[in-house]
Order: sequence, then C-alpha cells, then structure tokens
Amino acid sequence: MPEVIRSLRKKMGYVIQDGGLFPHLTARDNVTLMARYLKWDRGSIAQRLRELTDITRFPADGLDRFPAQLSGGERQRVSLMRALMLDPDVLLMDEPLGALDPMIRRELQTDLKRIFHTLKKTVVLVTHDLGEAAFFGDVIVLLREGRIVQQGTLDDLLDSPAEPFVTHFINAQRSPLDGIRRER
Repeated sequence: MPEVIRSLRKKMGYVIQDGGLFPHLTARDNVTLMARYLKWDRGSIAQRLRELTDITRFPADGLDRFPAQLSGGERQRVSLMRALMLDPDVLLMDEPLGALDPMIRRELQTDLKRIFHTLKKTVVLVTHDLGEAAFFGDVIVLLREGRIVQQGTLDDLLDSPAEPFVTHFINAQRSPLDGIRRER
C-alpha cells in the first residue's frame, strides 16, 4: 500500500453495520489490533483503552469476551472503540445501528450523539432512516444512485425539495404510528 494511502487510512475510523469484529479475537484484541500492529507501547494502549471504555460506557469486564458472547449493542461499542483507537480525524459509519432492536438502537443513538459531541470529530454516517439522520446530522446529504440529490437541514429537505425524489423519500419513511388505528 502506498505511504500516502496508509497515512490517510490512519486518519479514518470505520464502523460497519454488524461491527465487523474478528470472531476469534476478544473485544480487547479487536479494539487494540491496529495499535499493536503499529507497535504502540503497552502503557499507551492500556491508557487509550481505558479512555475508550469510559467514553463508550463499555464494561471493562467485557473486554475479555469474544464477539459471540456480547450483545449487539456491546459489539457495536467494541467496533466504535476499534474505529477510535488511533484517534482518527474522521469517523465513517455505515448503517452502524441498522441491525439493532429499537430500544438498544435508541440508547446507542443517544450515546453516539454524546460521544460525537465530546470528541469533536467529523462523522459521516450512512443511514436510510431520515429520523436518525436528522438526530445526528448538522447536514443531511440525500443520495440517489450515487449522485447527490440534495443537501441541507431536514427543514431544507421538507420545505424546499430539490426534486420529486426528495419528497418521495421523505414520505416513504414509516412512522411507528402508521399501523395503529387512532380513534378520536
């Protein structure tokens, strides 16, 4: 890998939908994999690991468990810690909460928003859930077939859709109340 690409890659953390954890490594080993590869000293690794378990609210006693022994929310926290281990400038997240049940998803959304605010990092989060995008994002970028259709705040998309696809996408978002008959 050319040095320029390697240098850029070290400045990015990446979290995918199912966490992408190595099943044969403990949570601790998953998180610290790149730091060990880059030959960080043990003290620096231990210090960074403590910081990350604190900020993600991951139980320290869970670090010696394997991914199969962790809940979905815990696996996502480990994946986030791994992405943050090298203190990247940018965090890329691809549907990181998509596979979680609604209550765990909501809890993690709240925690992630707090973490993003605390770290003051650029975060690019891919989601098909417009409510989630609005919860996290300062700017929403709506794509269609790899092309930017519109970007702005949720109000921008609602009040001034750039094309009919924007309105169609917004209207396709299912409300939890859609299936409930409401009597007045």
